[in-house]
Formats: sequence, C-alpha cells, structure tokens
Amino acid sequence: MSFNSFGRVFRFTTWGESHGPALGVVIDGCPPGIALGEADIQPFLDRRRPGQSRFTTQRREPDQIRILSGVFEGRTTGTPISLMIENVDQRSKDYGEVAQAYRPGHADYAYDVKYGFRDYRGGGRSSARETAARVAAGAVARLVIPEVTLTAWVEAIGGDTIDATRFDPAEIDRNPFFCPDPVAAARWEARIDEARKAGSSLGAVVACEATGVPGGWGAPLYAKLDAELAAALMSINAVKGVEIGDGFAAASLSGEANADAMRPGAAGQPDFLSNHAGGIAGGISTGQPIRVRAAFKPTSSILTPVETITRAGDATEIVTRGRHDPCVGIRGTPVVEAMVALVLADQKLLHRAQCG
Repeated sequence: MSFNSFGRVFRFTTWGESHGPALGVVIDGCPPGIALGEADIQPFLDRRRPGQSRFTTQRREPDQIRILSGVFEGRTTGTPISLMIENVDQRSKDYGEVAQAYRPGHADYAYDVKYGFRDYRGGGRSSARETAARVAAGAVARLVIPEVTLTAWVEAIGGDTIDATRFDPAEIDRNPFFCPDPVAAARWEARIDEARKAGSSLGAVVACEATGVPGGWGAPLYAKLDAELAAALMSINAVKGVEIGDGFAAASLSGEANADAMRPGAAGQPDFLSNHAGGIAGGISTGQPIRVRAAFKPTSSILTPVETITRAGDATEIVTRGRHDPCVGIRGTPVVEAMVALVLADQKLLHRAQCG
C-alpha cells in the first residue's frame, strides 16, 4: 500500500511524476465559501519555480496552476479541490544511464526493492518535482488560517550559518537563497558556485516561524502539533532531520534553563520569558510563535563519479547527468513553509471539530 495523502480534516493527496504530462493535488475538507482563484496560488509556486537563477536547476517549468474543481464563482464549494500543473520541460533522455544503475543517495534501489520496477525518468514519483503540488496545496491552506503569518528562510548552507544579529526579514526575498542575512548570502553565492562547478552539492538548514497561532491547537497524544509538523517536514524530499524549538540543543540545557518561565500578562494570558519549546507544550500550541527547523542533505544528483551497482548486481560507477539543484534546500524553503501551513490548517479544523 502506498500513502500519497496527508492530513486528517484538511486532507490533501498529491499525484504525478517528474517526467509525466502533469502533476497535481486534490484537497478534501477545505471549508466552503473561501475566496479562491489561481492568482491566490501562483505567487507561491513562483517562489519555488526552477530555473530562476544559476543556483537552482535549469529545468524551465512555468509551473502554471489550473483549478479543475471545487471552486464556483470564485469561492470554495466544500467539495474536493483539484489543482494541476503541467510538465513542459522534461528531458527523459538524460536518464538512460539511471535505468541500468542505481544513484547512491537516491530512492532508485529502494523503489526497485519495494515495487520490483521504477520510473527512472528524473526519479519519477520520488523526484522533488512532486513538491510543487504541496506548495499549491499550502497556498489554499493559508486561506484557512488567515490569522497566522508564516516566514521561512535558509539558516545555513554547507555548514555556513547566518549571523542572527543581522537577521532582516526584508532580505529574504531580495536574494536567490531566501537568506535574511545579506552578508551570508554573498558568501553562499561563492560557495554554491564552487560546488556547482566542481559537480558537487551542498546541504542546508531551513527554518520556519508561524506567528498568530492561538493556544490550544494540537492534541495530547497521537495528533500532537509537534509530531504532525515533524512528520510533514520529514516527508519532504532530502530532509533528514527536524527540530522543534531548541531541538537537540535542549538536551544540553538544565531544567531551569530550558523552562519557558511565565508571568501574568494582558487579558489573563501568560507573558512567556522565553520560547525554548518552539511554541508547543504537551503537543498543543501555547500561543507563542511556532518555530521549526529542517535539515536538507546535499543533492544526491552530482557529476562526481560515485561507486554503485547495476540492477543485475554488478559493480560500476555512475555520474548523474541532467539538470539538478546544487543545493536542494534553497527551493525547499517554500515547501517547508507550505507544509507548516497545511499542518496548521488541519489542526485548526481539528480543534474546531472537538472544542467548537
């Protein structure tokens, strides 16, 4: 059995392959009466779109969204919303070698051992191209949570981290790296150019903050807000680690240092003195900003020869040709933002269903 759906009340199912005629998503559970048009979705796809700089894959895809169902006279009807994005710049011939040998770091072998065969063209279903559908779904999810503001950025590339004292949200969309630190962005330009020219790749850390989330979203045990966020982010291609709040750094703190102390605040609400927990306690939002981080591994498609085996089990080397991101975490930033939006929309509706 394959799982292609995510969410409980606000539920989405993606479909399509990297080199198929199209890919898309079906959203079920979206409340009716929400104003929705293609113009509400397209800007988010444009942020993720490939080929916008030399620092991303040069595959030229317009990623033009089409709404096929679930909207009438500009408003959601409460029925399934189907969205489609056509693929127009496939180069399947680049993957002839991949048909015969496995690319280390990719899902080639894992798909073969599970299904007995695979679509080797650009990785098929395992391609990060699938995330375009998630970004489209995330744009719809944002309309369900208008009270929430989402901001995602790249925090580190290849181990080179931003300076938090230079954090400027206005810088995030001024450079091709979604970087809030212009000095770090200048360094990253040189580092990625160097990796790209060497036929290699770099990993990245992407952070996301959601403000305006009220207290009470989530559940104590099996639909914990932090667990749902972790599952959502770990489902993104190339993500190998997720942190909520201080994450692993919390293991180095004492109990008193890690505690988010409270004082009486306005309107009977607590005034938190810190946010080590990332806005979530006991699986439920506290009203503080939700803070998450995702670690992206280096892109596995590289021009450096790597030892591998053929489908017949013979030793060989492989060079992954085609057009690939030298740092997949860069275009992963809008995907992280979209997945956080999708989880929060789902949790809002779950909370409303139980607590009114």
